[in-house]
Amino acid sequence: MDFSAPLTPATLLRRYKRFLADVRFDDGHVETVHCPNPGAMLGLHGPGSRIWLKPGKGKLNWGWVLTETGGGLVGIDTSLPNRLVAEALAAGRIPELAGYASHRPEVAYGANSRIDFLLTAAEGNGPSRPDCYVEVKNVHWSRQPGLAEFPDCVTERGAKHLRELSAMVAAGARAVMLYVVQRSDCSRFGIAADCDPGYAAAFREARNKGVEALCYACQVARAGVAIERPLPLVSNVLE
Repeated sequence: MDFSAPLTPATLLRRYKRFLADVRFDDGHVETVHCPNPGAMLGLHGPGSRIWLKPGKGKLNWGWVLTETGGGLVGIDTSLPNRLVAEALAAGRIPELAGYASHRPEVAYGANSRIDFLLTAAEGNGPSRPDCYVEVKNVHWSRQPGLAEFPDCVTERGAKHLRELSAMVAAGARAVMLYVVQRSDCSRFGIAADCDPGYAAAFREARNKGVEALCYACQVARAGVAIERPLPLVSNVLE
């Protein structure tokens, strides 16, 4: 996915109230910009960080998109992964999810929830293929070189999604938790059990009940972001 306009660099002064950040542009002026990420953003919001912005669409003139780290650029916009997955599904870049006739976003299911994507097979005379429920999670945390981790804060909502995916498997469907890593410097993925033991337990239980886990890393550049390659899941919570 290419950005519609060139990104503009700035220096982060502070992030606050989750969705706001004060930045200094290279010409010296200071503005408040939108931070499209409600999470902890560990390691990505330190004062003095070099960040990249796109023109805003609401009350604020700018929106935060990328942060520079020692390993390169990291995408912080939590709205991007669903758009990246939609693009990748259409292009067949996720082989494990290929071969479905339709990819419908935001379909109601579970207990007042919406699945990010419902994949359905074409009707025909061959063997039936169960519907596939795909939940997408944004990943941007890395505290060890090469290892991407999720979550970076306690997420009961994330655990709820795992339980609902398990229910879909019990009902005869296929269910997939898809982690999208918005950084290019990682070679493996793991669950941060020390950060949220409850999520790790829910993940382990969901896997035991047949929920699949996939992880894909992105190519992140100032021109755009795209899903690029699969990452293996380390077995820290699988036993």
